[in-house]
Amino acid sequence: MKLNIVSKSGRIPSYATAGSSGLDITAFISEPIILKPMERLLIPTGIFVEIPSGYEGQIRARSGLAIKHGIGLVNSIGTIDSDYRGELKIPLINFSNENFTINDGDRIAQLIITKYEKVSIEVVPKLCDTERGTGGFGHSGIKSN
Repeated sequence: MKLNIVSKSGRIPSYATAGSSGLDITAFISEPIILKPMERLLIPTGIFVEIPSGYEGQIRARSGLAIKHGIGLVNSIGTIDSDYRGELKIPLINFSNENFTINDGDRIAQLIITKYEKVSIEVVPKLCDTERGTGGFGHSGIKSN
C-alpha cells in the first residue's frame, strides 16, 4: 500500500526500526512549546496525508514519552479518516507534575495505517447469548486462573 504525503517541514514520517509498525511523527513548530502539567495542546506536524479508501490512520502515543515524561494523547488513539486532507495535529496532554518542552523535530506520536471494513446495521429484537453475557468492566477479576 502506498501513502501519499505532503510535508511542509521536509521531514517524512519514518519507521524507527525494521520491525516498527508505527511511523514516527515529528513536531513542526517555530519555537519550543512548554506543555504544563495537565495542559492539553494541539501540536502541528506540517504533515498532510492521503489515506486510501478502506484504510484509516491511527495516531498513537509514543511509549517512551508516556513512561518517561507522562506525555500522552488526549483521546488515547486519534482516528484519521481516508477523506481528511488537513494537517495532522497531535492532541498531547501532560499527565506529569512537571513542565515538558516540545522542540521542533521532536518525535511526538506514531501513525499506524490499518485496513477496516464498513458494516451494515441490522436492528434485531434480541442479541444471542454468550457465556460472558452482560458482564462489563472488571467482570473477570484480577487474578488469572
